[in-house]
Amino acid sequence: MQRFETEIVIAGGGLAGIITAHELLHHGHRVLLIDNDTEANFGGLAKKSFGGVHLIGTPLQKRMGIQDSVDLALDDWLRCARFEEGDHWPRRWAEFYCNHSIEDIYQPLDERGVEFLPVVNWTERGFDRTHNSVPRWHIAWGTGYEIIEKCVAALENHPGRSRLELLFEHEVSGFEFEGSRVVGVYGKRMSDGAEFSVKAEHTVIASGGMCGGDLSKVRKHWYKDWGEPPEIILNGAHRYGDGLLHDAIEAKGGVVTHLDKQWHYAAGIHHPAKERPFDGLSLVPARSALWVNALGHRIGPRPMISYSDTRYLVEQVCRQPGQYSWQILNEKIAEKEIAVSGSDFMTAFRHKKKLKLVRDMLLGNKELIARLARECSDDFVMADSFDELVAKMNERSLFGLQIDRERLLKDLTAYDGMIERGPAFHNDEQLRWIAHFRNYRGDRLRTANFQKILDPKAGKLIAIREFILSRKSLGGIQTDLSSRVLREDGEPIPGLYAVGEAAGFGGGGIHGLGSLEGTFLGGCVLTGRVAGRSIGRL
Repeated sequence: MQRFETEIVIAGGGLAGIITAHELLHHGHRVLLIDNDTEANFGGLAKKSFGGVHLIGTPLQKRMGIQDSVDLALDDWLRCARFEEGDHWPRRWAEFYCNHSIEDIYQPLDERGVEFLPVVNWTERGFDRTHNSVPRWHIAWGTGYEIIEKCVAALENHPGRSRLELLFEHEVSGFEFEGSRVVGVYGKRMSDGAEFSVKAEHTVIASGGMCGGDLSKVRKHWYKDWGEPPEIILNGAHRYGDGLLHDAIEAKGGVVTHLDKQWHYAAGIHHPAKERPFDGLSLVPARSALWVNALGHRIGPRPMISYSDTRYLVEQVCRQPGQYSWQILNEKIAEKEIAVSGSDFMTAFRHKKKLKLVRDMLLGNKELIARLARECSDDFVMADSFDELVAKMNERSLFGLQIDRERLLKDLTAYDGMIERGPAFHNDEQLRWIAHFRNYRGDRLRTANFQKILDPKAGKLIAIREFILSRKSLGGIQTDLSSRVLREDGEPIPGLYAVGEAAGFGGGGIHGLGSLEGTFLGGCVLTGRVAGRSIGRL
C-alpha cells in the first residue's frame, strides 16, 4: 500500500479543489491534492464549461449602466430558490454568496488574469416570478478552459508551490477516523487497483456531485413532482461525479441533503465523441424556434422559451409523450441564436478569436451549425422542404411516436402568420419575449428579428431532437459557513470540510430548487476560498 502524510488532503481536482489548494498555500500549509482523472483533465467539468459566472455589482455591470445591488440579488435568489422550512444553511450560504461575490469570486479571478467579456449576459429571467432582475452572467473570455488555465497557473507559480503535491489517477473512496475525527483518506490507484492511504490533519471533499458518473443515482433521487424519470437521460456531468464520497460520509453520520434538487437542461443532444453511454452535449437553444413535443405539437399553453426558467422547461418536457422534444427552426435562426454550453464547440470564445466572434455575431455562426449537422446527425436534421423535414423526424422518432404533420404545419403557419402581420399584432407570448430580448443590447445581436420559420429565404429547415441532460447536483454534503461538514446533531465532524458541488455549492443546497446560472463556477470559487481560510486560521 502507498502511504502519504500531509497537513491537508483535498479529494478532487476541479475548480473548487484548485481554489482551496491555492488558499491553503497562501496560509503556509502542506497540501496533497488527489484526483481520479489524468493530469491533462486537471480542472474537471469547469474546464469544459462556457465559463459564465454569476456576479453582483461588478465594474462591467456599472459600465453598462446595470443597477444591481446585494439586496436585489438576494431577493432574486430567494424567489428562484424557494427555500423550505429547515433550509437554514442553504439560505445562509445564499446570503453569503450575494454579499461576497466581489471580494471572494470576482477579485480572485481578476487577480489571476481572467478577463470577462464586456457585455454581461442576462440568463434565467423567470416566468411567473422574476429570477434575475438584471444581467449578471459574466462570460470569461476563453470560456471555462481559461478560468482553469489561469487558476492552475496561479497554483503552479505560487511561492509555496514546493508544499503542494498533486496525485492524479487515484480514487479516494473513504475516510480514516480516529474516534470522531477524520484523520485522512484511503482509496485505490486507477491503473491497477493498488490501495493507498493518506494521513492528514484536515480533509477537504472536493469530489463534485453525483449526476455524472452514475445515472442510476439521478434516477433514484429524481424529483418526485416531475413523475417518473425519462427513459432516456443524457449525461452532461463529469464522468467521476458518482457520489461515492457522499455515500461514504453519510454512512459515518454526516448530513447529505437535497439530492433530489438536480439541475438538468431540456436541450441535450447526443455528444459526437461518444466517450460513454448516453454522453450528452448541452445546447443553448434558439429563442426563435418553435418547441414541440414528440408528436409535433407545440408545447404549451405557455411556449417553451430559453433564457427564461430552465427548471420549468425541464418540467414541461418531462410531462410530454416520450419525455423528449424537438425544436423547429431554419438556418438563419440557427446561425444567429444557437450556441453550445461548452468550450470545445465555441471555438471563437475558447481560442479568443475576436474577429471570428464579431463575424459570427454579425453574419451567423455558420461553422457551428455545419459542425452540429455533420457530427450530431442523429439529433440535428436539415431539409429542403417541410415534408422532407417531417420524414426525417419520423425516422428518428422513439417509442412508436410519430409526428402529426398537419398539427405541426398548422402551428408553424399560425406563428409565421402572426409575424407577417407585424409587431402591432404579435399576440403570442414567445414573440413578446423576443421583443423583450431585443430590447437589451446584450441579446439584440443574438436574437433574430421576428424571423418566420417557413420562410424559403431563410435557408434549410432544421429540426433538433432534444433530451433531458443531467448536469449538476444542487444538493450535497451539508456545511456551515466555515465549510465544515456537519453531523445530524448539527455539530461539525472534526477535521472534515466540503467545497464546490460536493457541498451543494455550500450548505448542502445553496440554490434550493433552481439556479440563477453562473452560480456553479462562482460557488466553487467561493466555497474553496472559505474552506482554505477556515483551515488557514486554525
